[in-house]
Amino acid sequence: MPHADGATIRPIETSGRRDAILEALTDFIVSSKLAPGDRLPPERELMAGLKVGRSSIREAIGHMQALGVVEIRRGSGTYLKRQVSEKTLFMPLSIATQRDGLLQTLEVRRGLEVEASMLAAKRATAQDIDEMRAALDAMEAEHLEFGTAGEADLVFHLSIYKASGNPLFEQLLGQMREAFESFFAQPFNRPDFASSSFEFHRMLFDAIVAGDTELARQHTLAILEVVENDIVRMSDEEQQ
Repeated sequence: MPHADGATIRPIETSGRRDAILEALTDFIVSSKLAPGDRLPPERELMAGLKVGRSSIREAIGHMQALGVVEIRRGSGTYLKRQVSEKTLFMPLSIATQRDGLLQTLEVRRGLEVEASMLAAKRATAQDIDEMRAALDAMEAEHLEFGTAGEADLVFHLSIYKASGNPLFEQLLGQMREAFESFFAQPFNRPDFASSSFEFHRMLFDAIVAGDTELARQHTLAILEVVENDIVRMSDEEQQ
């Protein structure tokens, strides 16, 4: 699909594959000579050009956002934050998606997630809060309808990392979560995985809005404790 400047968004061969979508988007950005601050084509144009669905586009854009490559401005569009190449996007962490790997990664995430939440409570702007609220509302709606909210949960937490004001949180934590993407799509084939952490997300949001760093710390730890307990419990049940 030709763009105004002659660059082409080429269809991918396998619909729904994030890496193929990322590669196609990277090729388009490079060939169209987009510079930091330039806006990417609208979502509908990307869907038509790549011949993939909205969820696949949003997943790929979310990954780019986690790596600090693009910025999503509510009501305006997606903007390039820095120059890209294939190496920019394809840096997944190599972590085993088994019980020990999950728990070891959780130990690292705990310190980072807590710090990001506390910084968000100190630094979140009005726009950051609006983005967090929209992400949380979408996560709650998905959870109530389907009993789980893997992708929507990721978007909510990415909004917190962004609100921390430090792009390294977006990149590091975003990549850690992406490394377990296939696992969190349907963990242990159980829709109830970490379901008891659901209420803490709204509490965490409220703490950040109130600028209460201690409550933000407590609610983040509560969410991660539920995740840790369910990893141990459900992996043990799988072995029985």
